[in-house]
Amino acid sequence: MRKPPIAGYLLAMSWSPQHCATVRNPKDARDRFQCAGDNGRFGWVLHGLWPEAANPGYPQWCRPAKIVPQPVLRRHMCMTPSAQLLQHEWAKHGTCMSPHPAAYFRASELMFGAVRFPDMKKLAAQPQTAGSIRRAFAAANKGVAEPMIAVAIDDKGWLDEVRFCLGPRMRPQRCKPFQAGARDQRSVRIRPMPR
Repeated sequence: MRKPPIAGYLLAMSWSPQHCATVRNPKDARDRFQCAGDNGRFGWVLHGLWPEAANPGYPQWCRPAKIVPQPVLRRHMCMTPSAQLLQHEWAKHGTCMSPHPAAYFRASELMFGAVRFPDMKKLAAQPQTAGSIRRAFAAANKGVAEPMIAVAIDDKGWLDEVRFCLGPRMRPQRCKPFQAGARDQRSVRIRPMPR
């Protein structure tokens, strides 16, 4: 349990083709819905809405976590296509924001639903940098500037996540240095959507 005061939030969105390319078994229960068969057509999915502290470190595991009710899980599976990840996000992050899983996931759904995504097929076809990905997201989202967007890549240079830095009222704000992710000049490869 860690409860520093909440100073803002991070909306973390994962590029599903990259996640599915790295799982050991896409048919395993944890990843089947997201990665196997016809379901393996997800693009951007919500990793989570995370409360952030003013300094490195963040609130987590703030209260005992109830099991997320089945109707809540079903409602949000297209946003976060893993029941295990939904339960984990609720226990680790959501318990710091609300005593009710439905309220936490509703806030997550509203924030994720407001994001406009750039043309990933076009981006994947050209060499990219973390800066060009930030620019593409800023251009697609009115009121969001490049310094408000963090780009996370894996150790081989593949795009893993894009994160929006949000203030205490969940409005976009400049990312703090510890949130910023890859530097603008860093080359980034984007795994294309499966055919």
